[in-house]
Amino acid sequence: MPKQKTKSAARKRFKLTGKGHVRRMRANKSHILTKKHPKRKRHLRKAGLVSHADERRIRRLLQA
Repeated sequence: MPKQKTKSAARKRFKLTGKGHVRRMRANKSHILTKKHPKRKRHLRKAGLVSHADERRIRRLLQA
């Protein structure tokens, strides 16, 4: 059997926390920032956790 490879796209977008949760960055922070309020942009900088429903699927992509 060949080795299972990590999906490169998932590796770039998700990281595992110390407790094993999957961390992600928030969307809507890449362009058209002039019309977004500074408070909204500040909150978009912070990482969030992947929802429980998606966590198992993303873990499988990460092969963790």
